[in-house]
Amino acid sequence: MARNTDVPSSHYGEPRKFDPNFRGPVHKRSCTDVVCCVIFIVVILGYIALGTVAWFHGDPSKIVYPTDSHGHFCGRQNTPNANKSILFYFNMLKCANPAVLVHLQCPTTQLCVSKCPDRFATLLDSWNTNSWEYYKQFCRPGFDISSKSIVDAIQDEDCPSMIVPSRPFLQRCFPDFITRNGILTVANKTIFKDGENHERSVKDLKDAANQVTAVQQAVDKSISSLLNAKEIGIKIFEDYANSWDWILLGLVFAMMVSLVFILLLRYIAGVLLWLIVFGILAAVGFGIWHCYWEYSILRGKPGGNVTISDIGFHADFSIYLQLSQTWLIFMIALSVIEGIIFVILIFLRTRLRIAIALLKEGSRAISYIMSTLLYPIITFFLLAVCIAYWLVTAVFLASSGNAVYKVTAADDKCMYANLACSPKTFSQTNITKVCPGSQCMFAFYGGESAYYRYILVLHLCNLFVFLWLVNFTIALGQCTLAGAFASYYWALEKPKDIPPCPLVSSFTRALRYHTGSLAFGSLILSVVQVIRIVLEYLDRKLKDSQNGCARFVLTCLKCCFWCLERFIKFVNSNAYIMIAIYGRNFCTSSKDAFHLLLRNILRVYVLDRVTDFLLFLGKLLITGSVGVLSFFVFTHRIPFFEEGVPSLNYTSVPLLTVIFGSYVIAHGFLNVYAMCVDTLFLCFCEDLERNDGSPSRPYYMSPGLHKILRKGDEGAKLCAAS
Repeated sequence: MARNTDVPSSHYGEPRKFDPNFRGPVHKRSCTDVVCCVIFIVVILGYIALGTVAWFHGDPSKIVYPTDSHGHFCGRQNTPNANKSILFYFNMLKCANPAVLVHLQCPTTQLCVSKCPDRFATLLDSWNTNSWEYYKQFCRPGFDISSKSIVDAIQDEDCPSMIVPSRPFLQRCFPDFITRNGILTVANKTIFKDGENHERSVKDLKDAANQVTAVQQAVDKSISSLLNAKEIGIKIFEDYANSWDWILLGLVFAMMVSLVFILLLRYIAGVLLWLIVFGILAAVGFGIWHCYWEYSILRGKPGGNVTISDIGFHADFSIYLQLSQTWLIFMIALSVIEGIIFVILIFLRTRLRIAIALLKEGSRAISYIMSTLLYPIITFFLLAVCIAYWLVTAVFLASSGNAVYKVTAADDKCMYANLACSPKTFSQTNITKVCPGSQCMFAFYGGESAYYRYILVLHLCNLFVFLWLVNFTIALGQCTLAGAFASYYWALEKPKDIPPCPLVSSFTRALRYHTGSLAFGSLILSVVQVIRIVLEYLDRKLKDSQNGCARFVLTCLKCCFWCLERFIKFVNSNAYIMIAIYGRNFCTSSKDAFHLLLRNILRVYVLDRVTDFLLFLGKLLITGSVGVLSFFVFTHRIPFFEEGVPSLNYTSVPLLTVIFGSYVIAHGFLNVYAMCVDTLFLCFCEDLERNDGSPSRPYYMSPGLHKILRKGDEGAKLCAAS
C-alpha cells in the first residue's frame, strides 16, 4: 500500500523512512539540553535560597495581627497584648483626612484592646465619675488620672477624647453602623458629641471609617459594603463547617463516576459517546422548556416583571429566581448553546465516528496500562507542593521589612509631619517643642535596606519560578504518559510485546535524560505567561484611562499573547511526545512534531478538535451528573438524605464547591485520555510513513483503526475537493 500524505513532503520535512530496528521509544539515548538542565537546577537552588531568605526576614504575624502605634502586635501569644486582639483608634474622625490614603497612616493613636466600646462617652463626662472604670480600659496602659489634666491627657493622646459604639471588623474597631429606614445610625443615633463637646454627624464617622478601610484593604470601598461582606463571609464559613463531610462525599462520588466513565469508554465507547451527545442535547432542551415554563408562570404574577437592574445586587440569589427576566435570560442562553451544539454535530457527524474509533483504541491502551490512571495523583501532589511553597514564600516576602515610624502632628502646620522618626530617641529631639502634641507612631512595615528595596523584584522572581515549576510538572506528566502509550502503540503483538512497567520506565527516562528539554519548553511558556500577567496588571491600571489608543494597543497585545500561549502549549505537548519516543532535544523534537502534523494536516483537522470536543462533553456529563445529584441532596429533595443534610444559609456554597471539584477531578482523569489520543495519533501518522502494510513492513496500528481512519481521511479529502 502506498504512503498517503496530505501535503507535499518537501515543504515540511522528509517523511520517516522504514527502520526494521525501530520498536517504539528509543532505549539508548543521551541527555538533552544539558545547559538548560543546569540552569534549571541552579534556579531551583536559588528558589530554595529565596524561600530561606524570606523565611528569615519575613514574619506572617505582621499580616495576621494588627499593629498598634508602638509597633506591638495585637493578640499575639506570649506578649503583653495576648488578650488584646483588636486595634482601637483614639479619634476615628482624624482618619477622614484624604492624606490617610497618601501616607497610609491615620494620624491618631492606635491601641490594642480586648473588646470594642459599646456606648457613647467622652473623656470630659467620664473624668472622675463612675464611668471612669469602663472608660480607662481604652487609655494607654498605666495612665494615672491624677497625673495630668484633661486637656493634657487629650493633647498627649493618653486617652481618647471620645468613644463610640463599635464592633470588630478586620480585627479593628469600627463604628457600629446600622441603616434604619434608609437613615445611617450608630446605636440608634444620628448626632453625637465629640471630645470637644461639639455635635457631629454619624456621616463624619462613616467618612473616617471609609479612609481607614481603604488603607487596610487597598481599595476604595464603603464600610457598609465591607460589613455586609463580613456577614456573608461568616455565613459562608458556617456553611463550609456544617457541610464539609457532604462536600468530601460529593468529590469522592465524582472520582467514582470518572472511573466508571473510563471503564465504560473501554467497552462501549461508541454507544456511550453518542449517548453523551444526545444526552447533552436533551438536557439543554429540557432546560429551555423549564425556563420557558417558569417564565410564563412568573410573567403573570404581580411583581414578576420587575427587572434585575431595578432590584440591584443581593446576596440571596434566590431573589433573582422570582423574576421572569432571569428565566428569559436563561432560556435565551440555553437556546444559543443548543443551536451551537446542533450545528457542530451536523458538520462533524461523519468525523465523530473517527474520533470514537480513536477513543476505543485509547481505551484499549489504557486497559493494558491501568497505572496511567493513577498518574494524575502524582501531578496533583507535585502541583500542590509548588503552590504551597509559592504561597508561603509570597506571604513571608509580603511580611518582610522593619517597622517604620513617622511623626504624627497635632495639626497640619508642623514641618516635621510624616517624616521618619525613632521612638527611642524621639523624646530627645526638639520636634515635640516645635510641634506640641506630636508623636512618633508606627506607620507601616518597610525600610530602606537593600533587601527591601528589591522586594518587588523578589516577588516577580517568586512568581516566575513558580510558573516555571508548574509548567515543568505538567510537561513531565505529558512526557511520561506519552512514553507509556507509545510503548503500547509500537508493540507489534499487543499485549505480548508491551515492555514491563512502561509508565515507570517512561517516567525514569524523562527525568534522567530529558529534564533539560522539559525545562526548556516550560521556560518558553512561563515567559509568555509572565508577559500576559504584566499586561493584565497594566490593563487594570489603565482601566479608567481616557487614552483610547493605549487601551487599544494593550488589548491587541493581550490577544496576541493569549494566542501565542495557546500555540506554544500545542507545540510543546507534541514536542514532548517526540521526546518520549526518540529522545532528541526540544528544538529538534518540536520541529519534527510540527512537520509531521503539517504533513497530515487534514487528519489533524479531523481528529484533534473533535476528540477534544467529545472529551469536554464527558467532563460536562460527569460534572453535571454530580452537580444535579448534589443539588437535590443539599435542597433536601431526596427523602433518604433529608435528615442527615444540614440546613444551610446558602445552598450554592457547597453546591458550587462540589461542581468545581468534580470538574477538576474529571479534567485530571480525562486528560490522561487526551494525552493517549494525541500520542496514538502521532504514532499513527508515523506508522503510515514508515510502513506500507506488507508482511515485511506491517502496520503497528490495529486493523480496525487503520480501516476507519483511512476511510475518514478519504471522505475528508472528497469534501475538501468538492
